[in-house]
Amino acid sequence: MRTRTPESLVRHLHGPGPSPVPQSVLDALALPVVGHLDPEFVAIMDEVSQGLRDLFLTSNRLTFPVSGTGSAGMEATVFNLLEPGDTAVIGVKGVFGGRMAEEARRAGAEVVVVEGEWGRAIPTEQLVQAAHAHGAKVVGIVHAETSTGVRQPVEELRPALGPEPYLLVDTVTGLGGVPVRVDEWGIDACYSGTQKCLSVPPGLAPVTFSARAVEMIGARHTPIRSWYLDTTLLSAYWDDADTSRAYHHTAPISMVYALHEGLRMVLEEGLEATWARHAEAGGHLQAGLVDRGFTLLAPEEHRLPQLTTAFLPDDLDDASTRRRLLDEHRIEVGGGLGPFAGRIWRVGMMGHGATVQSADRLLAAIDQIRG
Repeated sequence: MRTRTPESLVRHLHGPGPSPVPQSVLDALALPVVGHLDPEFVAIMDEVSQGLRDLFLTSNRLTFPVSGTGSAGMEATVFNLLEPGDTAVIGVKGVFGGRMAEEARRAGAEVVVVEGEWGRAIPTEQLVQAAHAHGAKVVGIVHAETSTGVRQPVEELRPALGPEPYLLVDTVTGLGGVPVRVDEWGIDACYSGTQKCLSVPPGLAPVTFSARAVEMIGARHTPIRSWYLDTTLLSAYWDDADTSRAYHHTAPISMVYALHEGLRMVLEEGLEATWARHAEAGGHLQAGLVDRGFTLLAPEEHRLPQLTTAFLPDDLDDASTRRRLLDEHRIEVGGGLGPFAGRIWRVGMMGHGATVQSADRLLAAIDQIRG
């Protein structure tokens, strides 16, 4: 195998993830590895759980990082909330809503899909009508759809749904980039990923469960279909109220170090400040793309600042232009998915890379390629 130098791997990451990782997070990855039940590591675990509560804006006791990427967070929440025969209403307006629906089917649920137009938010009333008509136990929705750059107004759901259905929210691309208010919005289970707006490498999936969700899971009639992602087992490992801890699995020590540092940076900056920084960088990029003939996919009222989706102007070819950006400027942007494959770019201004300077570097590279 060829040995690669650090210089050969330098990229300006502006795709849909992963995002740029700051040096202090890379330094945290290089800290000495200790045992997963070492008192020093247990203290770090506790600080990470509290940091995630602060980030999710929740007091939920069961808040921790699942050992796996965002898809593991999806599977953990879906498989714990749903039993065979339960009814789940899932909003699908892009790739990741479709994945949530498939996870619910694999959990044995009766899945009612509420189809939305790709590039648009699903009207709240459609989800509510389906939930009430089918007596849904769980309503699931993607807050920040990575395939389209659309923000779903999750804050509207609980007041419209009423108290009964459990509300499951995917905020893999949302957390840290736009407000996510788990307690205020009445969310029962929520999951994210480290590789988007937290600027931590992929490998952990922050999750949080409400107290009533934990109670329901503990009273299930059937075993959770995944031993590895069973929260009734995981909680004994991650629960910071239990000083004895019970072994469940060997945690990814270095990744937890990295998340600890990533959370420290976000919370030190402040949530309002980091949301504002993402809004400024994303807005600057979007205006610059429009000036260059791109057409934005998502409507302004539901447009994410941290992930911009835009149709290319006629003089730019998708694949060859993205390759030139990578080869000549070391800039990565993402291509479209599903019906938008080959037609749009998905451009991330996430985490450490969410700056006006980053946006200007990408816009200048596009200008150079166009000549």
